[in-house]
Amino acid sequence: MTDKELANLLDEQIAKYSRENRHLEFKSNYQDANSLGEYISALSNGATLDNEDYGYLFFGVDDATLEIVGTTFDPAVQKVSFKLDKSSKVPNQYLEMGLRQYIAPKINFSIKPFTANNGRHVVAFIIPSAKEEPTYFMGKAYVRVDSCKTDIRSYPEWVRQIYNARKDWSAEIVEGATIEDLDPEAITQALDGYCQRYPHRAIEAREKWSISEFLDHAKVTINGRITRTALLLLGKEESAHYLNHIAQIVWRLDAGEERAATIFHPPFLLSAINVRKAIRNYQFKIFPNNTLLPAEVWKYDNRSILEALHNCIMHQDYAMNERIVVNEYVDKLVFTNAGAFYDGEYEDYFEGKTTPKRYRNQFLSNAMVNLKMVDSQGFGIHEMYQHQRDRFLPMPDYDQSSDSHVILEIPGQVINQEYSVTLMENGSLDLLTVFLLDRVQKGKPLSKDALKRLRKQKLVEGRSPNVIVSRKIAGITHQEAEYTDLSGFDDQWYRDLIVKALKDHRQLRRTDFNKLLIPKLPGVLSSAQKKNRIDRLLRELRTKGLIVAGKDRIWRLT
Repeated sequence: MTDKELANLLDEQIAKYSRENRHLEFKSNYQDANSLGEYISALSNGATLDNEDYGYLFFGVDDATLEIVGTTFDPAVQKVSFKLDKSSKVPNQYLEMGLRQYIAPKINFSIKPFTANNGRHVVAFIIPSAKEEPTYFMGKAYVRVDSCKTDIRSYPEWVRQIYNARKDWSAEIVEGATIEDLDPEAITQALDGYCQRYPHRAIEAREKWSISEFLDHAKVTINGRITRTALLLLGKEESAHYLNHIAQIVWRLDAGEERAATIFHPPFLLSAINVRKAIRNYQFKIFPNNTLLPAEVWKYDNRSILEALHNCIMHQDYAMNERIVVNEYVDKLVFTNAGAFYDGEYEDYFEGKTTPKRYRNQFLSNAMVNLKMVDSQGFGIHEMYQHQRDRFLPMPDYDQSSDSHVILEIPGQVINQEYSVTLMENGSLDLLTVFLLDRVQKGKPLSKDALKRLRKQKLVEGRSPNVIVSRKIAGITHQEAEYTDLSGFDDQWYRDLIVKALKDHRQLRRTDFNKLLIPKLPGVLSSAQKKNRIDRLLRELRTKGLIVAGKDRIWRLT
Protein backbone atom coordinates (compact mmCIF):
# COMPACT_ATOMS: atom_id res chain seq x y z
CA MET A 1 0.00 0.00 0.00
CA THR A 2 1.19 3.52 -0.78
CA ASP A 3 1.56 6.29 1.80
CA LYS A 4 -1.65 7.88 0.51
CA GLU A 5 -3.59 4.60 0.73
CA LEU A 6 -2.38 4.04 4.30
CA ALA A 7 -3.26 7.61 5.27
CA ASN A 8 -6.75 7.17 3.82
CA LEU A 9 -7.10 3.80 5.60
CA LEU A 10 -6.38 5.48 8.94
CA ASP A 11 -8.94 8.22 8.26
CA GLU A 12 -11.53 5.61 7.24
CA GLN A 13 -11.00 3.55 10.42
CA ILE A 14 -11.35 6.63 12.63
CA ALA A 15 -14.48 7.81 10.79
CA LYS A 16 -16.07 4.36 10.67
CA TYR A 17 -15.66 3.33 14.30
CA SER A 18 -15.01 6.54 16.27
CA ARG A 19 -13.44 4.40 19.01
CA GLU A 20 -11.26 1.36 19.60
CA ASN A 21 -12.78 -2.11 19.34
CA ARG A 22 -11.76 -5.79 19.25
CA HIS A 23 -9.83 -5.44 15.97
CA LEU A 24 -8.76 -1.77 16.14
CA GLU A 25 -6.26 -0.19 18.54
CA PHE A 26 -4.66 3.25 18.75
CA LYS A 27 -1.46 4.17 20.64
CA SER A 28 0.30 7.51 20.98
CA ASN A 29 3.70 5.85 21.17
CA TYR A 30 5.50 2.53 21.57
CA GLN A 31 5.80 1.16 25.11
CA ASP A 32 7.25 -2.36 25.30
CA ALA A 33 7.67 -5.47 23.15
CA ASN A 34 5.66 -7.90 25.27
CA SER A 35 2.64 -5.63 25.30
CA LEU A 36 2.90 -5.21 21.52
CA GLY A 37 3.00 -8.98 21.00
CA GLU A 38 -0.10 -9.39 23.16
CA TYR A 39 -1.94 -6.75 21.12
CA ILE A 40 -1.06 -8.51 17.84
CA SER A 41 -2.59 -11.71 19.27
CA ALA A 42 -5.68 -9.87 20.56
CA LEU A 43 -6.31 -7.91 17.34
CA SER A 44 -5.87 -10.98 15.14
CA ASN A 45 -8.41 -12.90 17.21
CA GLY A 46 -10.68 -9.86 17.42
CA ALA A 47 -10.69 -9.46 13.63
CA THR A 48 -12.03 -12.99 13.28
CA LEU A 49 -14.71 -12.39 15.90
CA ASP A 50 -15.72 -9.14 14.14
CA ASN A 51 -15.74 -10.89 10.73
CA GLU A 52 -12.93 -8.67 9.43
CA ASP A 53 -10.00 -9.73 7.25
CA TYR A 54 -7.51 -7.66 9.29
CA GLY A 55 -6.95 -6.09 12.68
CA TYR A 56 -5.17 -2.73 12.89
CA LEU A 57 -2.83 -1.14 15.42
CA PHE A 58 -1.85 2.48 14.75
CA PHE A 59 0.99 4.20 16.62
CA GLY A 60 0.73 7.99 16.55
CA VAL A 61 -2.99 8.36 17.39
CA ASP A 62 -4.31 9.48 20.77
CA ASP A 63 -6.66 6.70 21.91
CA ALA A 64 -8.91 9.11 23.86
CA THR A 65 -9.43 11.90 21.31
CA LEU A 66 -8.45 9.93 18.14
CA GLU A 67 -6.31 12.92 17.18
CA ILE A 68 -3.40 11.99 14.89
CA VAL A 69 -0.49 13.25 16.98
CA GLY A 70 2.41 11.38 15.34
CA THR A 71 5.01 9.06 16.85
CA THR A 72 8.80 8.76 17.16
CA PHE A 73 8.53 4.96 17.06
CA ASP A 74 10.81 3.37 14.42
CA PRO A 75 10.23 -0.42 14.42
CA ALA A 76 13.03 -1.04 11.90
CA VAL A 77 15.75 -0.07 14.40
CA GLN A 78 13.96 -0.88 17.66
CA LYS A 79 15.84 -3.51 19.70
CA VAL A 80 14.12 -5.24 22.60
CA SER A 81 14.52 -7.87 25.31
CA PHE A 82 11.43 -10.07 25.53
CA LYS A 83 10.43 -11.22 29.02
CA LEU A 84 9.86 -14.97 29.05
CA ASP A 85 8.82 -14.95 32.71
CA LYS A 86 9.51 -12.91 35.84
CA SER A 87 13.08 -14.18 36.14
CA SER A 88 14.36 -14.45 32.57
CA LYS A 89 14.69 -12.38 29.42
CA VAL A 90 15.64 -13.02 25.82
CA PRO A 91 18.77 -11.01 24.90
CA ASN A 92 18.44 -7.94 22.70
CA GLN A 93 17.06 -8.62 19.24
CA TYR A 94 15.27 -6.63 16.57
CA LEU A 95 11.60 -6.08 17.35
CA GLU A 96 10.02 -7.59 14.23
CA MET A 97 12.24 -10.69 14.34
CA GLY A 98 11.30 -11.32 17.95
CA LEU A 99 7.59 -10.78 17.39
CA ARG A 100 7.52 -13.25 14.50
CA GLN A 101 9.42 -15.76 16.63
CA TYR A 102 6.90 -15.76 19.48
CA ILE A 103 3.61 -15.43 17.55
CA ALA A 104 1.94 -18.71 16.58
CA PRO A 105 0.66 -19.88 14.25
CA LYS A 106 2.74 -17.73 11.94
CA ILE A 107 0.67 -14.88 10.53
CA ASN A 108 2.03 -12.51 7.93
CA PHE A 109 1.42 -9.23 9.74
CA SER A 110 2.99 -6.19 8.10
CA ILE A 111 4.54 -3.05 9.60
CA LYS A 112 3.91 0.12 7.58
CA PRO A 113 5.40 3.52 8.56
CA PHE A 114 3.68 6.34 6.66
CA THR A 115 2.82 10.02 6.71
CA ALA A 116 -0.78 10.78 7.71
CA ASN A 117 -2.89 13.30 5.80
CA ASN A 118 -2.07 15.93 8.45
CA GLY A 119 1.67 15.40 7.90
CA ARG A 120 2.33 13.42 11.09
CA HIS A 121 4.45 10.26 11.19
CA VAL A 122 2.37 7.13 11.94
CA VAL A 123 3.23 3.42 12.13
CA ALA A 124 0.56 0.84 11.25
CA PHE A 125 0.56 -2.84 12.15
CA ILE A 126 -1.75 -4.63 9.69
CA ILE A 127 -2.64 -7.99 11.24
CA PRO A 128 -4.44 -10.86 9.41
CA SER A 129 -7.42 -12.39 11.20
CA ALA A 130 -6.94 -15.70 13.02
CA LYS A 131 -7.71 -18.70 10.84
CA GLU A 132 -9.07 -21.97 12.25
CA GLU A 133 -7.36 -21.42 15.62
CA PRO A 134 -6.57 -18.46 17.90
CA THR A 135 -3.39 -16.46 17.39
CA TYR A 136 -0.99 -16.86 20.35
CA PHE A 137 1.86 -14.78 21.73
CA MET A 138 4.35 -16.71 23.87
CA GLY A 139 1.88 -19.56 24.21
CA LYS A 140 -1.09 -17.44 25.29
CA ALA A 141 -4.01 -16.18 23.19
CA TYR A 142 -5.46 -12.75 23.93
CA VAL A 143 -8.59 -10.82 23.08
CA ARG A 144 -9.61 -7.22 23.67
CA VAL A 145 -12.54 -6.68 26.05
CA ASP A 146 -13.61 -3.04 26.43
CA SER A 147 -10.32 -1.19 26.93
CA CYS A 148 -8.33 -4.18 28.21
CA LYS A 149 -6.71 -7.22 26.62
CA THR A 150 -7.19 -10.51 28.43
CA ASP A 151 -6.78 -14.28 28.10
CA ILE A 152 -9.28 -15.50 25.51
CA ARG A 153 -9.75 -18.76 27.46
CA SER A 154 -12.04 -16.79 29.77
CA TYR A 155 -14.46 -16.61 26.84
CA PRO A 156 -14.89 -20.19 25.58
CA GLU A 157 -17.69 -19.23 23.18
CA TRP A 158 -15.29 -16.87 21.40
CA VAL A 159 -12.67 -19.63 21.18
CA ARG A 160 -15.26 -21.91 19.55
CA GLN A 161 -16.23 -19.12 17.17
CA ILE A 162 -12.60 -18.74 16.02
CA TYR A 163 -12.18 -22.49 15.52
CA ASN A 164 -15.37 -22.55 13.46
CA ALA A 165 -14.58 -19.39 11.50
CA ARG A 166 -12.97 -20.98 8.48
CA LYS A 167 -13.85 -18.25 6.03
CA ASP A 168 -13.46 -18.90 2.30
CA TRP A 169 -12.50 -15.60 0.69
CA SER A 170 -13.20 -16.95 -2.78
CA ALA A 171 -16.83 -17.91 -1.98
CA GLU A 172 -17.92 -14.44 -0.82
CA ILE A 173 -20.78 -12.84 -2.75
CA VAL A 174 -19.81 -9.51 -4.35
CA GLU A 175 -22.62 -7.07 -3.77
CA GLY A 176 -23.42 -4.92 -6.79
CA ALA A 177 -21.70 -7.17 -9.34
CA THR A 178 -23.83 -8.77 -12.09
CA ILE A 179 -23.36 -11.17 -14.95
CA GLU A 180 -22.68 -8.10 -17.14
CA ASP A 181 -19.38 -7.74 -15.26
CA LEU A 182 -18.14 -11.04 -16.70
CA ASP A 183 -16.12 -11.29 -19.92
CA PRO A 184 -18.00 -13.07 -22.79
CA GLU A 185 -14.79 -14.61 -24.24
CA ALA A 186 -13.83 -15.95 -20.81
CA ILE A 187 -17.31 -17.44 -20.38
CA THR A 188 -17.02 -19.19 -23.77
CA GLN A 189 -13.62 -20.61 -22.81
CA ALA A 190 -15.02 -21.69 -19.44
CA LEU A 191 -17.89 -23.52 -21.16
CA ASP A 192 -15.40 -25.36 -23.40
CA GLY A 193 -13.39 -26.44 -20.37
CA TYR A 194 -16.52 -27.60 -18.53
CA CYS A 195 -17.64 -29.71 -21.50
CA GLN A 196 -14.20 -31.30 -21.73
CA ARG A 197 -14.29 -32.10 -18.01
CA TYR A 198 -17.85 -33.47 -18.17
CA PRO A 199 -18.45 -34.68 -21.76
CA HIS A 200 -21.69 -36.40 -20.73
CA ARG A 201 -23.15 -32.96 -19.91
CA ALA A 202 -21.80 -31.17 -22.98
CA ILE A 203 -24.97 -31.18 -25.07
CA GLU A 204 -27.14 -30.05 -22.19
CA ALA A 205 -24.64 -27.34 -21.19
CA ARG A 206 -24.33 -25.94 -24.72
CA GLU A 207 -27.93 -26.24 -25.90
CA LYS A 208 -30.22 -26.08 -22.87
CA TRP A 209 -28.60 -24.08 -20.07
CA SER A 210 -28.58 -20.31 -19.94
CA ILE A 211 -25.27 -18.65 -19.10
CA SER A 212 -26.49 -18.13 -15.54
CA GLU A 213 -27.44 -21.81 -15.22
CA PHE A 214 -24.08 -22.91 -16.61
CA LEU A 215 -22.16 -20.73 -14.13
CA ASP A 216 -24.18 -22.17 -11.23
CA HIS A 217 -23.56 -25.75 -12.43
CA ALA A 218 -19.84 -25.00 -12.77
CA LYS A 219 -19.93 -23.63 -9.19
CA VAL A 220 -18.57 -20.27 -10.30
CA THR A 221 -21.64 -18.39 -9.06
CA ILE A 222 -24.11 -19.14 -6.24
CA ASN A 223 -27.80 -19.02 -7.19
CA GLY A 224 -26.96 -16.58 -9.96
CA ARG A 225 -25.07 -14.24 -7.64
CA ILE A 226 -21.54 -13.18 -8.55
CA THR A 227 -18.75 -14.46 -6.29
CA ARG A 228 -15.16 -13.36 -5.96
CA THR A 229 -14.25 -16.55 -7.82
CA ALA A 230 -16.41 -15.48 -10.77
CA LEU A 231 -14.70 -12.08 -10.95
CA LEU A 232 -11.20 -13.53 -10.60
CA LEU A 233 -11.60 -16.18 -13.29
CA LEU A 234 -14.13 -14.60 -15.67
CA GLY A 235 -14.53 -10.93 -14.67
CA LYS A 236 -13.87 -8.03 -17.01
CA GLU A 237 -10.76 -6.00 -16.23
CA GLU A 238 -12.84 -2.91 -15.49
CA SER A 239 -14.91 -4.90 -12.96
CA ALA A 240 -11.91 -5.89 -10.84
CA HIS A 241 -12.56 -2.99 -8.45
CA TYR A 242 -15.43 -5.02 -6.96
CA LEU A 243 -12.86 -7.44 -5.50
CA ASN A 244 -11.24 -4.78 -3.31
CA HIS A 245 -8.02 -6.64 -4.10
CA ILE A 246 -5.00 -5.92 -6.29
CA ALA A 247 -5.86 -9.01 -8.47
CA GLN A 248 -2.92 -8.93 -10.89
CA ILE A 249 -0.40 -11.31 -12.44
CA VAL A 250 2.94 -9.64 -13.16
CA TRP A 251 5.33 -11.09 -15.74
CA ARG A 252 8.89 -9.76 -15.59
CA LEU A 253 11.70 -10.57 -18.00
CA ASP A 254 15.24 -10.20 -16.62
CA ALA A 255 17.56 -11.87 -19.12
CA GLY A 256 20.81 -9.94 -19.20
CA GLU A 257 20.29 -6.85 -21.31
CA GLU A 258 16.73 -7.88 -22.15
CA ARG A 259 14.22 -6.48 -19.68
CA ALA A 260 10.45 -6.18 -19.90
CA ALA A 261 7.36 -6.33 -17.71
CA THR A 262 3.62 -6.67 -18.24
CA ILE A 263 0.71 -6.62 -15.80
CA PHE A 264 -2.19 -8.98 -16.51
CA HIS A 265 -5.64 -8.44 -15.00
CA PRO A 266 -8.78 -10.59 -14.69
CA PRO A 267 -10.20 -12.64 -16.24
CA PHE A 268 -7.43 -14.92 -14.96
CA LEU A 269 -8.70 -17.81 -17.08
CA LEU A 270 -7.51 -15.87 -20.16
CA SER A 271 -4.62 -14.05 -18.47
CA ALA A 272 -2.86 -17.31 -17.60
CA ILE A 273 -2.83 -18.21 -21.30
CA ASN A 274 -1.52 -14.74 -22.21
CA VAL A 275 1.27 -14.97 -19.61
CA ARG A 276 2.30 -18.31 -21.11
CA LYS A 277 2.45 -16.67 -24.55
CA ALA A 278 4.63 -13.85 -23.18
CA ILE A 279 7.26 -16.32 -21.94
CA ARG A 280 9.99 -16.91 -24.51
CA ASN A 281 10.04 -20.56 -25.48
CA TYR A 282 12.19 -22.26 -28.09
CA GLN A 283 13.76 -25.62 -28.88
CA PHE A 284 17.37 -26.58 -28.30
CA LYS A 285 19.28 -29.78 -28.93
CA ILE A 286 20.61 -32.41 -26.54
CA PHE A 287 22.84 -35.15 -27.89
CA PRO A 288 22.17 -38.47 -26.10
CA ASN A 289 25.10 -40.89 -25.88
CA ASN A 290 23.26 -43.81 -27.49
CA THR A 291 22.25 -42.21 -30.77
CA LEU A 292 23.71 -40.08 -33.56
CA LEU A 293 20.53 -38.01 -33.77
CA PRO A 294 20.01 -35.09 -31.37
CA ALA A 295 16.91 -34.77 -29.22
CA GLU A 296 15.10 -31.48 -29.75
CA VAL A 297 13.69 -30.21 -26.46
CA TRP A 298 11.48 -27.21 -25.70
CA LYS A 299 13.03 -24.86 -23.14
CA TYR A 300 9.75 -24.97 -21.15
CA ASP A 301 6.79 -27.31 -21.22
CA ASN A 302 3.60 -25.32 -21.89
CA ARG A 303 1.55 -27.67 -19.71
CA SER A 304 3.92 -27.05 -16.80
CA ILE A 305 3.72 -23.27 -17.25
CA LEU A 306 -0.08 -23.34 -17.12
CA GLU A 307 -0.06 -25.80 -14.21
CA ALA A 308 2.25 -23.50 -12.26
CA LEU A 309 0.15 -20.41 -13.04
CA HIS A 310 -3.13 -22.12 -12.19
CA ASN A 311 -1.65 -23.35 -8.91
CA CYS A 312 -0.66 -19.77 -8.06
CA ILE A 313 -4.21 -18.57 -8.78
CA MET A 314 -5.83 -21.42 -6.87
CA HIS A 315 -3.60 -21.36 -3.77
CA GLN A 316 -2.89 -17.61 -3.44
CA ASP A 317 -3.69 -16.23 0.02
CA TYR A 318 -5.87 -13.37 -1.21
CA ALA A 319 -6.16 -11.94 2.31
CA MET A 320 -2.52 -10.81 1.90
CA ASN A 321 -3.57 -8.59 -1.03
CA GLU A 322 -0.51 -9.31 -3.21
CA ARG A 323 0.18 -9.85 -6.88
CA ILE A 324 1.11 -13.19 -8.41
CA VAL A 325 4.59 -12.73 -9.89
CA VAL A 326 6.25 -14.66 -12.74
CA ASN A 327 9.96 -13.87 -13.23
CA GLU A 328 11.61 -15.08 -16.42
CA TYR A 329 15.41 -15.34 -16.34
CA VAL A 330 17.88 -16.66 -18.89
CA ASP A 331 17.89 -20.13 -17.37
CA LYS A 332 14.66 -20.50 -15.38
CA LEU A 333 11.13 -19.39 -14.57
CA VAL A 334 10.19 -18.40 -11.00
CA PHE A 335 6.53 -18.36 -9.91
CA THR A 336 5.62 -16.64 -6.60
CA ASN A 337 2.28 -16.53 -4.84
CA ALA A 338 1.30 -15.32 -1.37
CA GLY A 339 0.64 -17.90 1.35
CA ALA A 340 2.51 -21.00 2.50
CA PHE A 341 1.66 -24.57 1.44
CA TYR A 342 -1.80 -25.05 2.89
CA ASP A 343 -1.93 -28.83 3.24
CA GLY A 344 1.45 -30.51 3.72
CA GLU A 345 4.67 -29.90 1.81
CA TYR A 346 5.45 -30.17 -1.89
CA GLU A 347 7.41 -33.40 -1.33
CA ASP A 348 4.11 -35.01 -0.29
CA TYR A 349 2.80 -34.58 -3.87
CA PHE A 350 6.00 -35.34 -5.77
CA GLU A 351 5.14 -38.95 -6.60
CA GLY A 352 1.45 -38.27 -7.21
CA LYS A 353 0.31 -40.55 -4.38
CA THR A 354 -1.18 -37.91 -2.05
CA THR A 355 -4.56 -36.18 -2.41
CA PRO A 356 -5.01 -32.82 -0.61
CA LYS A 357 -7.52 -32.98 2.22
CA ARG A 358 -8.37 -29.27 2.10
CA TYR A 359 -7.77 -26.07 0.14
CA ARG A 360 -7.29 -22.47 1.22
CA ASN A 361 -9.80 -21.31 -1.42
CA GLN A 362 -12.16 -24.28 -1.61
CA PHE A 363 -14.82 -22.57 -3.74
CA LEU A 364 -12.21 -21.29 -6.20
CA SER A 365 -10.58 -24.73 -6.33
CA ASN A 366 -13.89 -26.42 -7.14
CA ALA A 367 -14.57 -23.94 -9.95
CA MET A 368 -11.10 -24.38 -11.48
CA VAL A 369 -11.54 -28.16 -11.40
CA ASN A 370 -14.93 -27.87 -13.10
CA LEU A 371 -13.51 -25.58 -15.81
CA LYS A 372 -10.64 -28.05 -16.44
CA MET A 373 -7.97 -25.59 -15.31
CA VAL A 374 -6.58 -27.96 -12.65
CA ASP A 375 -7.12 -31.44 -11.26
CA SER A 376 -8.21 -32.16 -7.70
CA GLN A 377 -6.21 -35.32 -7.02
CA GLY A 378 -2.78 -33.84 -6.28
CA PHE A 379 -1.24 -34.90 -9.63
CA GLY A 380 -0.25 -31.41 -10.78
CA ILE A 381 3.13 -31.23 -9.07
CA HIS A 382 3.88 -34.84 -10.01
CA GLU A 383 3.19 -34.12 -13.68
CA MET A 384 5.46 -31.06 -13.70
CA TYR A 385 8.34 -33.21 -12.46
CA GLN A 386 7.49 -35.94 -14.93
CA HIS A 387 7.50 -33.46 -17.85
CA GLN A 388 10.94 -32.17 -16.84
CA ARG A 389 12.37 -35.68 -16.61
CA ASP A 390 10.89 -36.66 -19.96
CA ARG A 391 12.66 -33.65 -21.47
CA PHE A 392 16.03 -34.46 -19.82
CA LEU A 393 16.04 -31.20 -17.82
CA PRO A 394 16.72 -30.51 -14.12
CA MET A 395 13.85 -30.95 -11.71
CA PRO A 396 11.60 -28.05 -10.57
CA ASP A 397 11.90 -27.13 -6.91
CA TYR A 398 10.14 -25.16 -4.19
CA ASP A 399 13.20 -24.78 -1.95
CA GLN A 400 12.98 -20.97 -1.79
CA SER A 401 9.44 -21.08 -0.34
CA SER A 402 8.78 -19.62 3.11
CA ASP A 403 6.04 -19.35 5.71
CA SER A 404 4.51 -16.49 3.74
CA HIS A 405 5.12 -17.37 0.06
CA VAL A 406 5.28 -20.37 -2.24
CA ILE A 407 8.12 -20.01 -4.78
CA LEU A 408 8.46 -22.49 -7.64
CA GLU A 409 11.55 -22.56 -9.88
CA ILE A 410 11.38 -24.39 -13.22
CA PRO A 411 14.84 -24.72 -14.86
CA GLY A 412 15.04 -24.04 -18.58
CA GLN A 413 18.47 -25.46 -19.39
CA VAL A 414 20.67 -28.49 -18.69
CA ILE A 415 23.09 -28.22 -15.78
CA ASN A 416 25.39 -30.90 -17.24
CA GLN A 417 24.34 -32.29 -20.60
CA GLU A 418 26.00 -35.70 -20.48
CA TYR A 419 24.96 -36.32 -16.88
CA SER A 420 21.32 -35.37 -17.44
CA VAL A 421 20.92 -37.30 -20.68
CA THR A 422 22.54 -40.49 -19.39
CA LEU A 423 20.46 -40.55 -16.23
CA MET A 424 17.26 -40.04 -18.18
CA GLU A 425 18.21 -42.87 -20.55
CA ASN A 426 18.69 -45.26 -17.64
CA GLY A 427 15.26 -46.84 -17.34
CA SER A 428 16.09 -48.47 -14.00
CA LEU A 429 16.02 -45.10 -12.19
CA ASP A 430 12.56 -44.06 -11.02
CA LEU A 431 11.41 -40.45 -10.75
CA LEU A 432 12.16 -40.17 -7.04
CA THR A 433 15.73 -41.40 -7.53
CA VAL A 434 16.26 -38.95 -10.41
CA PHE A 435 14.91 -36.16 -8.19
CA LEU A 436 17.31 -37.04 -5.37
CA LEU A 437 20.32 -37.25 -7.71
CA ASP A 438 19.26 -33.92 -9.18
CA ARG A 439 19.54 -32.42 -5.68
CA VAL A 440 23.02 -33.92 -5.29
CA GLN A 441 24.11 -32.27 -8.55
CA LYS A 442 22.68 -28.94 -7.35
CA GLY A 443 24.50 -29.27 -4.00
CA LYS A 444 21.22 -29.26 -2.02
CA PRO A 445 20.71 -31.09 1.28
CA LEU A 446 19.15 -34.55 1.50
CA SER A 447 17.42 -36.31 4.38
CA LYS A 448 18.98 -39.36 6.02
CA ASP A 449 16.37 -41.61 4.38
CA ALA A 450 17.10 -40.12 0.95
CA LEU A 451 20.85 -40.63 1.37
CA LYS A 452 20.25 -44.18 2.54
CA ARG A 453 18.21 -44.84 -0.60
CA LEU A 454 20.97 -43.52 -2.89
CA ARG A 455 23.77 -45.30 -1.01
CA LYS A 456 21.90 -48.59 -1.26
CA GLN A 457 21.94 -48.21 -5.05
CA LYS A 458 25.62 -47.13 -4.88
CA LEU A 459 24.78 -43.84 -6.58
CA VAL A 460 26.50 -41.48 -4.10
CA GLU A 461 29.35 -41.49 -1.64
CA GLY A 462 31.00 -39.18 0.85
CA ARG A 463 29.98 -37.96 4.28
CA SER A 464 26.97 -35.71 4.70
CA PRO A 465 26.71 -32.87 3.87
CA ASN A 466 29.57 -33.30 1.39
CA VAL A 467 27.89 -36.00 -0.69
CA ILE A 468 29.07 -36.52 -4.26
CA VAL A 469 28.05 -38.70 -7.15
CA SER A 470 29.71 -42.11 -6.93
CA ARG A 471 32.20 -43.63 -9.34
CA LYS A 472 29.38 -45.68 -10.85
CA ILE A 473 27.58 -42.64 -12.22
CA ALA A 474 30.72 -40.56 -12.73
CA GLY A 475 32.14 -43.24 -15.00
CA ILE A 476 28.93 -43.57 -17.00
CA THR A 477 28.72 -39.83 -17.56
CA HIS A 478 32.44 -39.26 -18.34
CA GLN A 479 32.92 -37.11 -15.22
CA GLU A 480 35.95 -39.00 -13.86
CA ALA A 481 37.99 -35.79 -13.59
CA GLU A 482 35.17 -33.97 -11.78
CA TYR A 483 34.83 -36.94 -9.44
CA THR A 484 38.51 -36.83 -8.46
CA ASP A 485 38.33 -33.08 -7.87
CA LEU A 486 35.29 -33.51 -5.62
CA SER A 487 36.44 -36.59 -3.71
CA GLY A 488 40.15 -35.79 -3.33
CA PHE A 489 42.69 -38.37 -2.06
CA ASP A 490 42.93 -40.47 1.09
CA ASP A 491 44.55 -39.06 4.24
CA GLN A 492 47.80 -41.01 3.83
CA TRP A 493 48.47 -39.28 0.51
CA TYR A 494 48.23 -35.87 2.24
CA ARG A 495 50.36 -36.99 5.21
CA ASP A 496 53.09 -38.22 2.84
CA LEU A 497 52.94 -34.89 1.03
CA ILE A 498 53.47 -32.98 4.31
CA VAL A 499 56.48 -35.14 5.25
CA LYS A 500 57.99 -34.78 1.75
CA ALA A 501 57.57 -30.99 1.87
CA LEU A 502 59.41 -30.83 5.23
CA LYS A 503 62.21 -33.01 3.85
CA ASP A 504 62.55 -30.63 0.91
CA HIS A 505 62.38 -27.38 2.88
CA ARG A 506 63.44 -28.49 6.43
CA GLN A 507 60.85 -26.16 8.07
CA LEU A 508 57.47 -24.68 7.13
CA ARG A 509 54.90 -22.36 8.66
CA ARG A 510 51.21 -23.15 8.97
CA THR A 511 50.40 -20.79 6.09
CA ASP A 512 52.82 -22.78 3.88
CA PHE A 513 50.76 -25.93 4.45
CA ASN A 514 47.62 -24.02 3.46
CA LYS A 515 49.21 -23.00 0.15
CA LEU A 516 50.40 -26.55 -0.44
CA LEU A 517 47.30 -28.54 0.49
CA ILE A 518 44.18 -26.39 -0.01
CA PRO A 519 44.30 -26.61 -3.85
CA LYS A 520 44.63 -30.41 -3.56
CA LEU A 521 41.84 -31.02 -1.02
CA PRO A 522 38.35 -32.07 -2.21
CA GLY A 523 36.51 -29.39 -4.16
CA VAL A 524 33.31 -30.21 -2.30
CA LEU A 525 34.78 -28.90 1.00
CA SER A 526 34.40 -25.28 2.11
CA SER A 527 37.46 -23.15 2.87
CA ALA A 528 36.93 -23.62 6.64
CA GLN A 529 36.51 -27.38 6.25
CA LYS A 530 39.77 -27.60 4.28
CA LYS A 531 41.68 -25.74 7.00
CA ASN A 532 40.17 -27.98 9.67
CA ARG A 533 41.31 -31.04 7.75
CA ILE A 534 44.87 -29.68 7.52
CA ASP A 535 44.84 -29.13 11.30
CA ARG A 536 43.79 -32.75 11.80
CA LEU A 537 46.51 -34.09 9.47
CA LEU A 538 49.21 -32.12 11.32
CA ARG A 539 47.94 -33.33 14.70
CA GLU A 540 48.01 -36.95 13.52
CA LEU A 541 51.62 -36.65 12.31
CA ARG A 542 52.68 -34.95 15.55
CA THR A 543 50.98 -37.68 17.63
CA LYS A 544 52.92 -40.30 15.65
CA GLY A 545 56.17 -38.46 16.49
CA LEU A 546 57.00 -37.63 12.88
CA ILE A 547 56.80 -33.83 13.05
CA VAL A 548 56.95 -31.15 15.76
CA ALA A 549 56.13 -27.44 16.08
CA GLY A 550 58.30 -25.21 18.26
CA LYS A 551 57.33 -22.09 20.22
CA ASP A 552 57.97 -20.13 17.03
CA ARG A 553 55.11 -22.20 15.49
CA ILE A 554 57.39 -23.46 12.76
CA TRP A 555 56.96 -27.14 11.83
CA ARG A 556 59.97 -29.45 11.43
CA LEU A 557 60.66 -33.15 11.10
CA THR A 558 61.62 -34.80 14.43
